[in-house]
Amino acid sequence: MSKDPNPDQGWYYNTRTHQVEHLERSRGIDLLGPYPDEATARRALEIARERTRRADAEDD
Repeated sequence: MSKDPNPDQGWYYNTRTHQVEHLERSRGIDLLGPYPDEATARRALEIARERTRRADAEDD
């Protein structure tokens, strides 16, 4: 976890631990976000899947 004295206020979803993180965060490579709130961060994988479906549809 980072100990940034001025942490980003966003919420993140950790793809390795499957936990939502705020203020103190793990390595960036493991994170999706930032999201505006905890509830949205908890939906990170669902949001990513939907964005991928939309992008794939646009490619077709």
